[in-house]
Amino acid sequence: MESIDLLVLRTTRDWLQAGERVLLATVARTWGSSPRPVGSMMALRGDGRVIGSVSGGCIEDDLVHRYTTAYNGEGMPEGPPRVVRYGVSADEAHRFGLPCGGTLELILEFSPSLPSLEQLLPQLDAGNLVRRELDLGTGGVSLAATHAPEQFSFDGQRMVNTLGPGYRMLLIGAGVLAEYLATMALFNGFKVAVCDPRREYMDGWNVAGVEKIVGMPDDVVRAFAPDLRSCIIGLSHDPKLDDLALLEALHSTAFYIGAIGSRRNSQLRRERLIEHFGETQASLERLHGPIGLYIGSKTPAEIAVSVMAQVLAIKNGVALPSTVDVTKAKRAREASA
Repeated sequence: MESIDLLVLRTTRDWLQAGERVLLATVARTWGSSPRPVGSMMALRGDGRVIGSVSGGCIEDDLVHRYTTAYNGEGMPEGPPRVVRYGVSADEAHRFGLPCGGTLELILEFSPSLPSLEQLLPQLDAGNLVRRELDLGTGGVSLAATHAPEQFSFDGQRMVNTLGPGYRMLLIGAGVLAEYLATMALFNGFKVAVCDPRREYMDGWNVAGVEKIVGMPDDVVRAFAPDLRSCIIGLSHDPKLDDLALLEALHSTAFYIGAIGSRRNSQLRRERLIEHFGETQASLERLHGPIGLYIGSKTPAEIAVSVMAQVLAIKNGVALPSTVDVTKAKRAREASA
């Protein structure tokens, strides 16, 4: 499944190439709670058609009313980008469906540069990371290749957004759990690959849109080249496969590294990695295991939900309470039994 940002940019280009008027809106700053994070984008066509999202829907409706002919509006204005703010007052926050105290600031590009998009999209399709900088004074856009994602920024005059390959997930072990987790990752916008050297597993494994790789997991992880938008998850239940993959992943910048297993097996894995492979308690702090959030999951589908929820929470920078940590939650439950 294509990431929503790429879909917005691709649709914007296509509309512009067809001679349509297009507004490109980006969430620039938020205060308090907000429905969408900074950097989120939507495109609005002159007739009111929308792709992407900057809120729960009410702000999109307001933009349609203001800047399109769908409701007898005046259409889109000319000129440089504009900054608009929603939710300054409690009444306005309620009107636009923002959480209590929420304020949202948008950058509106009334004439997105078609040549810039025609240059940008092939680079994104090729898997490159690109830094897009917008000058609000002139509407000028500059593009530059980069090797590391950086945080979205807006200083009131310049907006910088790093665009590129979406989040990636590499699963080790082609089992039933991997099928459920891969499916969930796909509809959350991840590009997913599954690795297993056991052909009897790979031959019967099939989820549309997932890359299948037959090879030793440590070699596959190295070739995968995990970065800040990558996660590596061991699901084979075989230490010869999971451990080697985890060792490679731990020396990368992957934002999430974990492996399936009970509390006992997870502890034994840590002991093996320390005793035989020179890891330390400190180097294993990034290793999640048992993986997932504690939701009482039993079936492969339920376990996949718990794992995907943990991956998304870490991806989104959410500090999770100890009550959802599998090890701590099970200990607390046993102590109260």
